[in-house]
Amino acid sequence: MHYKLVVFGNKETTKNMVDYIHHHLHPVDLIVSVSAEKKSGISGYSDLQDYAKLHGIPQYIVSSYSLKDVQDIEFFKNNTFELGISVGWQRIIPGEVLSQFEKGIFGFHGSCGHLPYGKGRSPLNWSLINGHTRFINHCFQYNSKADDGKIHSIEMFEINEFDTIRTLQYKVLLVGRIQIKKLIEDYKRDTILLFPQSKNIPTWYEKRGPKDGKIDLSVSTREIYNLIRGVTTPFPGAFLLSEDSKIVTIWEAYPFDQVIDTFEFNVGEVIEVFGKDVLLKTIDGSLLVKKYSFERKIRKGDIFH
Repeated sequence: MHYKLVVFGNKETTKNMVDYIHHHLHPVDLIVSVSAEKKSGISGYSDLQDYAKLHGIPQYIVSSYSLKDVQDIEFFKNNTFELGISVGWQRIIPGEVLSQFEKGIFGFHGSCGHLPYGKGRSPLNWSLINGHTRFINHCFQYNSKADDGKIHSIEMFEINEFDTIRTLQYKVLLVGRIQIKKLIEDYKRDTILLFPQSKNIPTWYEKRGPKDGKIDLSVSTREIYNLIRGVTTPFPGAFLLSEDSKIVTIWEAYPFDQVIDTFEFNVGEVIEVFGKDVLLKTIDGSLLVKKYSFERKIRKGDIFH
């Protein structure tokens, strides 16, 4: 079987991009994704099977997310492919698969600097957590190394003080559409031009897990705010522990005030509760918690650590 355009992915962002490509740019001939039974560890996973059936797009469900299973390797060896696009596929695609695509497989990666600065995992989360104010989205051709290929296009966007990981995903989708449009137009003209990565200093973002959402109350309110907005839904969230070591997950919070005198309160203590809003003492002021998950309602005087 010959497939001209293939999309790899497992997320809601994958579905959004497939929908845009399929209905506005070029028919998608195949979606490669992971089954719901094997979704463990994929943040923001979305089962694309119903969507694929609804729009008549064939789907290949992989045996292994790494694509190194014999069945997966045989599938790609026994078929022919032209252009691949990865959106929400969080594994390195092995050389045995890459070599089967005549025009290559392209994906996205970004950070506050030009690649090779900011290679690695969870770049959107890290950009918020580190307080960066811009994001450079690279559309590049995959090779067998992580975030190492030549660049097809670059688009930038602002990270402002109101952004969360969800709004950054929206921004990536918007600029990603611009880049995908350029890529497919070049593919149709058979003129996909690439340029090397910049001379920037290579750096790496480390992998993040649920435990990395633990809030450190010894840092500033701004740093706590950046962590909360960087790991909120669809990620596991930021959290504190109650005095009896129960987890409270904070999904939405904002710096409240740096001037009102909170001398009499402990850091991590609830200063006041305003309806559903919780005011928490921080080392340099206070934090207004708007949404949280806890086994009970938080009360004035509760202390978290």
